[in-house]
Amino acid sequence: MTVTPETVTAALAGLIDPDLQKDYVAARALKNVRVDGGNVALEIELPIPAQSRHAAIRLAVRERVAALPGVSEVEVVVRTKIVAHAVQRGLKPLDGVKNIVAVASGKGGVGKSATAVNLALALAQEGARVGVLDADIYGPSLPQMLGLGGQQPESVDGKTMEPLEAFGLQAMSIGFLVDEDAPMVWRGPMVAQTLEQLLRQTRWQDIDYLIVDMPPGTGDTQLTLAQKFPVTGAVIVTTPQDIALLDARKGLAMFEKVGIPILGLVENMSIHICSNCGHAEHIFGEGGGERMAADYKVELLGSLPLDRSIRELADAGRPTVVGAPESKAADIYRAIARRVAVKVGERAKDMSARFPNIVVQNT
Repeated sequence: MTVTPETVTAALAGLIDPDLQKDYVAARALKNVRVDGGNVALEIELPIPAQSRHAAIRLAVRERVAALPGVSEVEVVVRTKIVAHAVQRGLKPLDGVKNIVAVASGKGGVGKSATAVNLALALAQEGARVGVLDADIYGPSLPQMLGLGGQQPESVDGKTMEPLEAFGLQAMSIGFLVDEDAPMVWRGPMVAQTLEQLLRQTRWQDIDYLIVDMPPGTGDTQLTLAQKFPVTGAVIVTTPQDIALLDARKGLAMFEKVGIPILGLVENMSIHICSNCGHAEHIFGEGGGERMAADYKVELLGSLPLDRSIRELADAGRPTVVGAPESKAADIYRAIARRVAVKVGERAKDMSARFPNIVVQNT
């Protein structure tokens, strides 16, 4: 049997990627198939960061192709290509940023900030270039969570700010610009203007995903982000508690009204395991995230336990994904991050960069 690019393609048509949940042909990930006698070379181009999966993908693809009669050697290159995806009508991607993902909740105290930071860290560990913006002007927590307290951003040109860096993340927060004990006694318009400055005046450097940690609620900050900035999608964080779910539903509905797709839900504090006896208890209720996901036909991206170490590590400036990378909670955060990347990757690609800006001048 003669090996051809067509036989190689047919062989890989049934090999399902664990994250994309499609085969590599249907996902259009199979690229540059080259055949020279019994030697086969090909590339798998993933639309998501999945560095930890590359070795397993290479092995699976190599085994599938090597099983073809006449194949003597197989070379597989796995790479990632993350592109900008569609946003609200009339808006274009922010300079230096391909995709903005808002992490929001209707209610405070549900673990939204810890989720946002660990999500960002997990995406970075998988090979993406990631930034994180603390949009909570009244209660910024990013400086402490990333161990950047007391540091200030530099300005090269006097007009823009360089993001601070921690654990491979580019980071910006109002907390870097004001004293940590100073109360932010500002009205809504000033808060909205500050958010706009933080987003536009930060020199983000070729970011694949900018994770925005939103304040709780559905106020000025949320509307400013939704109306003035290109958001690829939103992640809603809640607990199973009925009261938290009521507010989370309002937050979800707000994003839907302004044309921002919901990438999925994250349920925090879903179960508590006693560190002494191992007894499992649903302190905040059970199944609330699943019911809400079913009601709104969105994906439940993952459920996290009520775990003291998540809080302790965040307070210490080393969030779970970097502070306890082998823990079960870190595995859950990484699984959520992969699902978020997949949901972003399923969005239509942004085409605005393909069309030049047309300027009409009087001559």
